[in-house]
Formats: sequence, structure tokens, C-alpha cells
Amino acid sequence: MSKYLPDWLKRPTPSIGKSLSVNKILKQLNLNTVCQSAKCPNLLECFSGGTATFLILGNKCTRHCRFCAIPSSNESAMSAEQMAKEPAEITQAVIKLNLKHIVITSVTRDDLVDGGSGYFAKAVRSIRNNCSSVTIEVLTPDFNGNTNAVKTVANARPDVFNHNLETVPSLYQSIRPKANYQLSLDLIRFVKDNYPGIITKSGLMVGLGEKKEDVLPVLKNLVKYGCDVVTIGQYLKPVASADTIPVQRFIPPEEFEQYRKNAMELGFKGVSAGPFVRSSYNAYEFVQS
Repeated sequence: MSKYLPDWLKRPTPSIGKSLSVNKILKQLNLNTVCQSAKCPNLLECFSGGTATFLILGNKCTRHCRFCAIPSSNESAMSAEQMAKEPAEITQAVIKLNLKHIVITSVTRDDLVDGGSGYFAKAVRSIRNNCSSVTIEVLTPDFNGNTNAVKTVANARPDVFNHNLETVPSLYQSIRPKANYQLSLDLIRFVKDNYPGIITKSGLMVGLGEKKEDVLPVLKNLVKYGCDVVTIGQYLKPVASADTIPVQRFIPPEEFEQYRKNAMELGFKGVSAGPFVRSSYNAYEFVQS
């Protein structure tokens, strides 16, 4: 398939580096990563660098967004007992991998009363109690607008609270039919209004069928609703995932650079835009002093 990609999306395969040892630790601790479950194109690069983005609450999602390779199911195959072990297991992984910054995300669990927010909070607190110098980022689902669930996570005091809009509002019905654009904006505003010391972050994919002129209003809305940091990356159809939609357009690097400039001019404190940018890719850069 690579021969059909534009030149800017072709790059050398990274050295294996630490990837085998990272994978071994993940298996030993029975941990999921979004890198593996979502078939991220940056997987080998991140694993080779000794890092990963942890996926809690199982590896089956109660929603079916058409850009995502994670399997969809109305209920998880992971038991409550297994989920209860994840905070301690992730903490052990942080220690073994000697991480300085960690990103914790999850599948969406609409089947849980609190959306899984309690497990996010337990993971953050476990890391805080055992690895005090590590900075922590959470990348959460929308919790169906449940502000108590958002409070549960934010009260654990992660350094970064990330919630992705993913795409422009006109594509929600076809791409994210169970999500709500306004609800996601409201979540970001709630965190910023009530926890001003926490960095708020969101991310967009482009190449899903949006028009260039659709992106700037989304960036303006994010600033208006208190978002500090934004990431903008190229949507790439996950390999061997028949249910996900094909790429509608490959965005050239100069267009990403224009998005970056536009976002900085709007007042974002941090912007990352480029073909291989992902929400948690090089996430530590935004919390470095």
C-alpha cells in the first residue's frame, strides 16, 4: 500500500531499539495500549523510544467511530477485577520503563455508570503516590456529558486533561454517530473553568472529508471554550481494518504548517500539526518547563 502514499508519508522504518523490551513489559503486566489496539503508525517509533500510551478499561469500545480500529462491543471482555488491577499495573510499567510523562486513555464504556472515570482517577493517584516526578496526561471519552465523572478524573489532578473533538461538526453523524460536538466542547470548558491549573488539550484528524475552511471554526471554538493545546494530524486508515473509512485526502505538509500558524495566532499555548501527529505523540513536549 505504501507505494500509493505521497512522498511526505513515506519514512524509514525505525530501529527496533527498546521496542521488544517494552512489548515484553506490557505482556508481563497484561496491559493494553492504544498504540496496538488502534494500529497507530507511530507504534514502532514510540516503543523504540521506550514509551507507550496506556489503554484502560479493556480493548473493546461501546461506540463505533468509523476512523478507529478498536473493536466495538456493547460490553467489555474485561472484568471489574481485571480493571481494578490496572492502576497498579500501569504504575509498575511507569517504573520499569522509567517514564517521565505518561498518557492514559481508554475505550468508551457507556455500559459503566461512571463511564470508567473512577478507574482513571485511581490510575492517576497510584502513579502520583509512587512516581511523584512523572507528569500525567489523561485522554478521556466524553462520559456522556456527566460532569460528576469529569470531576472524578479532574479531582485526581492530572497535569493534562485531553479530550479529542476528532473531526469537524459536519462529519459527526457519519464518522462519530454516538458523539456530540457541543457536548465535547462543553467538557473542555468545564475542566478549564473549574480546574484552571490543569492544561486542557484536544485533537483533530484531517483527511476524513472535511473542507479546509471547516477547520478554522473548530480551532476558534476550542480557544473560546478554554483549550490550551491542540494537535492536528493526518487520518490514515488502519491496516487490516475493513470497517474504517478510506482516506479522503492526503494533506500536504504546507497545509499542516498553515493550520499550525492559524492555531498559534488564535492563542493556543501549544500546537502540533503534521502528517504523523497524533493526540498523544510526543505529548511530553507540552508539559516541559
